[in-house]
Amino acid sequence: MHLLSNRKVLSCRAAREEEVGLLVNRIRKDVERLNLSELLSCLANDVICRTAFGRKYSGHHGGATNFRDQLAEFMELLGAFSVGDFIPSLSWVNRLTGFDARVDRVASQFDELLEGAVEEGLARLEKQTQAPFIDVLLRLQKDSSEAFRLDREGIKAVILDLFVGGTDTTSTLLEWTMSELIKHPRVMKKLQEELRTKIGREIETVHEADLVEELEYLNLVIRETIRLHPPIPLLAPRQMTQDATIMGYDVPSGTMIMTNAWGIGRDAKDWPESPEAFWPERFLDGNNVDFRGQDYQLIPFGAGRRGCPGISFALAVVELALANLVRNFDWELPGGVRGEDLDMTECVGLTMHRQLPLLAIPNRYIAVD
Repeated sequence: MHLLSNRKVLSCRAAREEEVGLLVNRIRKDVERLNLSELLSCLANDVICRTAFGRKYSGHHGGATNFRDQLAEFMELLGAFSVGDFIPSLSWVNRLTGFDARVDRVASQFDELLEGAVEEGLARLEKQTQAPFIDVLLRLQKDSSEAFRLDREGIKAVILDLFVGGTDTTSTLLEWTMSELIKHPRVMKKLQEELRTKIGREIETVHEADLVEELEYLNLVIRETIRLHPPIPLLAPRQMTQDATIMGYDVPSGTMIMTNAWGIGRDAKDWPESPEAFWPERFLDGNNVDFRGQDYQLIPFGAGRRGCPGISFALAVVELALANLVRNFDWELPGGVRGEDLDMTECVGLTMHRQLPLLAIPNRYIAVD
């Protein structure tokens, strides 16, 4: 309610529009091939930094490590196999391999960064200036009652959750959407026509106000990408709090539950028409399956009480970025490679990126009367 309500998401519009505008201007100045994976990662990181901290951390922190490199290592560790999680008696293996030492180092780096952000937030509170997310949490702490106490460690944990849940997942969804569009020129052309017709062909940059009109095909493209490429393929793990029987299986308390969203989205029982194909039109003709947690054939953000609360925030970034990238540029692969030959191999990890970065050449679109 305080961080991710529709009203709060709307209040962050200026930061999203400015960062997407900077991305578009950068692409316009560079006619050579671009590393789109890198650019989209920077975009997601900068948007989250501005909304969470009130400023960007694109440079160096602590005089040594780049913030995005820290975050990348953090995500890698979250998705790594930890022997002690599955066989507690062998937890000593993590110390032997150096895994525990890496975890301690990254945790220390993030704690240092978050401590600095908290101090900056406290200084802003004294000046009564407008606040990003961390300031909202500090105000909640200041006004909290005995029934609800939000301490310093809790504030840092919530902010870290925002980065884990919002940065890599957003950039991954953008990366796969652009990959599928480049690989399927028919879909790209159809989406470009919708955007250029409904938004207009003359404006320099698309703003969120331009997305008010229903852009049906843009929504279909995003839905189909999420079906094939859920940013977190195994969702967040859960743990049984009591014994239960599920579909005839006895599941004891303490069991770790992994939900395979990637497998669900490609299950031929639920998606009988070419489940492995990228075909946004599958959601037409009465197929109203959505990804917000109500339809269990498609749950990339989870479902129920523990579903992701940041769906609206993520979609606001994704829709604005895609509208600008697709409307303003015609894309091609370097070296004359055809779209159908684009390598779509996935990498292994908590989030499912492309194994190879997406390299593409932007051709600026010029409206013709």
